[in-house]
Amino acid sequence: MLGGAGILLGVAAVPAQAAEVSYKTECIPPAASGLDPVEGTTKVEITAPATAKVGDEIEVVWKFVQAASKNPDLIVLPKDSVKPTGTLKASGAQTADIAMEGPQKNPEIPKGGDMVLSDMTGKVKLTTAGDVTLTPDAYTITAYSTDTKCTPQEAVPAAATIKVTAAEGGSTTSGGSTSGGTTTSGGTATGGDTGGTTSGGSTTGGGTTSGGTTSGGSTSGGGDGQTDFAGKTVVTSFACTSPGPAKIDSTATINAKKNGGSYDLTVKTAEGVMNSPAPLPAGALKPSMVITVGGDDSGSLKVEGPANKDALNTGDPVSLGDMTGTYKPGADGKATLSPGDLTIVVTLSAGADPITIPCKATKTAVSLELDVQKQAGGVSGATTSGSGSSSGSSSGSSSSSSGGGLAETGANDHGGLWALGFVAGTAILLGGAVFVFLPHRRMR
Repeated sequence: MLGGAGILLGVAAVPAQAAEVSYKTECIPPAASGLDPVEGTTKVEITAPATAKVGDEIEVVWKFVQAASKNPDLIVLPKDSVKPTGTLKASGAQTADIAMEGPQKNPEIPKGGDMVLSDMTGKVKLTTAGDVTLTPDAYTITAYSTDTKCTPQEAVPAAATIKVTAAEGGSTTSGGSTSGGTTTSGGTATGGDTGGTTSGGSTTGGGTTSGGTTSGGSTSGGGDGQTDFAGKTVVTSFACTSPGPAKIDSTATINAKKNGGSYDLTVKTAEGVMNSPAPLPAGALKPSMVITVGGDDSGSLKVEGPANKDALNTGDPVSLGDMTGTYKPGADGKATLSPGDLTIVVTLSAGADPITIPCKATKTAVSLELDVQKQAGGVSGATTSGSGSSSGSSSGSSSSSSGGGLAETGANDHGGLWALGFVAGTAILLGGAVFVFLPHRRMR
């Protein structure tokens, strides 16, 4: 969902040099975003020592001058939510792929705003006398545990040259090539889109990813006195029935707080992923979700979120509230908790029949793992209400119709639902906030 570029700074006790280069770049957003690849121009500044000796370990810095694209007009990126990683290629007297990594540090980036990425740094040990040139290569931008991968689409000019001389009192040996430093960048999870094999990969700084694993964020059940358990963010997909969208791609995080032998669950979601397309009354949108229990326990429970507290004007950010419920273990051992089916209930005016949009989970992953002890009346093998709310499985109307699924709700509901855009384009749920992604809303 992001495009960007990189810059290098050199950190060495010798004179430094800095040079800016630009090159055509293609950035491929995460599959869950529904966005097309972006073609743009990356501008980076590389700073490195002008001279060094064989055996020196030098540090370089990659500074982003201009990103290949702006932030899509879909979501505000919060402060310190974006992390760049990449690869700087050394050639000439010595060949190496230098792993580059920047901190997860950025100002808030508005929808459609310029991407602001932190400087990346990396190290390489020099092994051979001669001229060593440094050239920017592929890079990855990670936000919300999803990766946007950017690769050059033309030959990139060298950004810096280091004149390496033989070490004093020794002969020059090739020593082979080196990747330099510890390749620990790209350590954030891909959230499941690309699994654990591509995030930050060999050309973007390596690192260990966890997006494709099924282990949860915490494994202690509180026997050691722990009461709060943080889950990991996972990517899910939903297939919805009419009048809902055909597909929703989403992320969700399940956190737990021990309460006696049970656990109070909170499914946390992001805020304001889009502007409201039309005025909506307070209480118009109410979400709920089934949490699937696995591992040594089995069954499911329901969590439910509050309806929007305030009325929404056109252009206001649309969010779904955190969904809560209770998990009572029905077995001893390790239990896993995964996001399951999603339901969105739409009530467009006071006294109007609610419109229930059921969405079946077609892709999910474990967000949380707990060590649990069996409780009387636990969830094992059963489906429980969790928060005690109704299942919301009805359509909101006792009559049926073959006229497209909206006719039976009345003309006013029909118009309001169209305003929400549930029937146009593809709805995307990023961190729990529903918005409509229309075909023309592409990354520029």
